[in-house]
Amino acid sequence: MTAFSLLVWLHLLAAVSWVGGMVFLSLVLAPSYRSLAAKPDAGALFRLTARRFRFVVWGAIAVLLGTGPILMASHGWPLVEPRGWPSPLAVKLSLVGIVLAMTLSHDVIVGPRVRALLARPPEERTSRHELVLLASTWIPRSALLLTLAVLLAAVILARL
Repeated sequence: MTAFSLLVWLHLLAAVSWVGGMVFLSLVLAPSYRSLAAKPDAGALFRLTARRFRFVVWGAIAVLLGTGPILMASHGWPLVEPRGWPSPLAVKLSLVGIVLAMTLSHDVIVGPRVRALLARPPEERTSRHELVLLASTWIPRSALLLTLAVLLAAVILARL
């Protein structure tokens, strides 16, 4: 196995781990949680799973950010000159930037606010609080859709 093949494999493994986890959380765990939300252990299980997955996500992001520029350079694409990038790469990296911002905001801003809101009795929540709770469900869903678009751009890029 060549060093290039190993880099591609690591890059793909990180992407699969991140995207697969997002699919699992969005399509399996979150709906299961909603159907069991009245049970006390359901919230604990969801929080524990999400917390553990956060380490997978940020580890995968670190691998992707480490391998991506090396793979770009191996193709002869300039790292800091977007005008030299093929269109699918520009789309892919733009979407990745948006998804990273969404993931960071969800983990650092929205998540802690949601934990605090859920600790309050429902009758104490304002309409703004309900908006934060709603956003907490749509940010990951939107990030998943954008991530699937990143995968599509990656497939198109691999065909060049």
